[in-house]
Amino acid sequence: QVQLVESGGGLVQAGGSLRLSCAASGRTFGCVSMGWFRQAPGKEREFVASISWSGGITYYAASVKGRFTISRDSTKKTVYLQMNSLKPEDTAAYYCAAGTRSVGGRSSQDYEYWGQGTQVTVSS
Repeated sequence: QVQLVESGGGLVQAGGSLRLSCAASGRTFGCVSMGWFRQAPGKEREFVASISWSGGITYYAASVKGRFTISRDSTKKTVYLQMNSLKPEDTAAYYCAAGTRSVGGRSSQDYEYWGQGTQVTVSS
């Protein structure tokens, strides 16, 4: 089993920045990818960004490309999501995920392990 703990969410004004962190622990040796997803009230969970376990491959949703950056610290088994130029439509619960199925996976089905989520609220 892999445990994921997110932190860093909060309330920010439009145009501001936040950095989310996700610390992984447990049996991570089989993981090939980590990702961030988000879910707004009344909407389906959607892909935000992913990074291969080695850190060499990254993918972004079109809606966040150029504003968000995913990175990881392999020594700490931690993945980060730096979010800049935040917009009200970025408001959602953000979930960290880890998976063994697909390098840089962009579907929620690529991930077996999920964090509890952290809320990001962007005010206009």
